Amino acid sequence: MRLQQPDRRSCGAASLVMARRLVRPRYAGLVADQASFAHEASTLHRRLTSLSDTAGGWQVPWPRALGTPPWAVARELRLLTGVPYRVHAVRLDRRVWPHLRDATPQRPAAVFVGDQFLPRHVVLVTGVEHDRARTYEPSSGRTIAVTRDRWDHDDLRLAGWNRPWLVVSPASSRRSPA
Repeated sequence: MRLQQPDRRSCGAASLVMARRLVRPRYAGLVADQASFAHEASTLHRRLTSLSDTAGGWQVPWPRALGTPPWAVARELRLLTGVPYRVHAVRLDRRVWPHLRDATPQRPAAVFVGDQFLPRHVVLVTGVEHDRARTYEPSSGRTIAVTRDRWDHDDLRLAGWNRPWLVVSPASSRRSPA
């Protein structure tokens, strides 16, 4: 079954609901159809853009119309996995792969992608095998393999967006350019 984001602005929240499904199998059993997934993503989107995070901590509010802020994605992934996450700007240096290659279903990475002007969409990398990253694309609800070459050469073709802007990955990820 494909689980899709419920509206044009909830890709970040949908990616985080998918991350929660991967990390917590019991939650996956409760959020197993499109209706419950859409409800969870909409609710989480409101929380991610409000004054408090899902743990009740204070956060900088963000206009919902602009989607999900990267710092809220990092905080939510930290709360979910218990591992610190960092936001890496990759638009200029194009060093995406070092931040993705350690992604697993238990420690996924989120990537903000867009055009040459702005980040516009969030996807979730849930694992890497050889030179392919298993990537949940919330607008289609599909998980696809995206090659390292596509990440490195702004040829992502993810919901119409080609360029990686930001990677939100575990702080312990290796940083060398392999």
